[in-house]
Amino acid sequence: MIRRGFQAAVRLGQHRALFGGPQVLPRLNPTSAFGSSTDALVSRFCPEKTDLKDYALPNASWCPDMLDLYQEFLEKTKTDGWIKLPSFKSNRDHIQGLKLPSGLAVASDKSDWRIFTRCIQVEGQGYEYVIFFHPSEKKSICLFQPGPYLEGAPGFAHGGSLATMMDETFSKTAYLAGEGLFTVSLNIRFKNLIPVGSLAVLNVHVEKIEDQKLYMSCIAQSRDQQTVYAKCSGIFLQLQLEEESPQ
Repeated sequence: MIRRGFQAAVRLGQHRALFGGPQVLPRLNPTSAFGSSTDALVSRFCPEKTDLKDYALPNASWCPDMLDLYQEFLEKTKTDGWIKLPSFKSNRDHIQGLKLPSGLAVASDKSDWRIFTRCIQVEGQGYEYVIFFHPSEKKSICLFQPGPYLEGAPGFAHGGSLATMMDETFSKTAYLAGEGLFTVSLNIRFKNLIPVGSLAVLNVHVEKIEDQKLYMSCIAQSRDQQTVYAKCSGIFLQLQLEEESPQ
């Protein structure tokens, strides 16, 4: 799906180039993309008032380490510039009023859309996570607790669940930091297994933004930083969303 989306984006840019010039992809305005628009992106992504359920809130399944670190970062939202990102059941809920660029939209009559990391509805059984984003430093912290439905080796989380969580944290960071929409590549080196029900802390940074791509890094480790679970680098494609037409 990621590859098809990227290829479609490239085809879209090539189609436009035939009519508008030699550009392969539509260019962004650096000032609007990386300046004040970060505030606008965060404001749209994190509505102050909504009836949507936020899945990134503490529940009875959270382990003590996850609860403690959540409270620690919640305090940092008051003084240190961090923002707690809500997590709705679908990315569509985060970008209401916007749509994918023309040529990438998919028509469907389905209504119960769910992002993959929120498809397991029973608390504590799948992906329990919350992401904190720092706009000025273009970095994020994700607190991730894998549940038993994510098991690989007995008692440990499947490596694919961590890869998914890295990609998810990358994607939210890329979008808010510079309108990154599609994963171009992920390069992961696994180091240690994550026990089911324990906390993994993902530190994500935007290393650079150039040629319509965001280059990012992530390290997943234990709370005490004594155990590294995996290291990852990723590249995301920049592409602006479009305003939906009035019905």
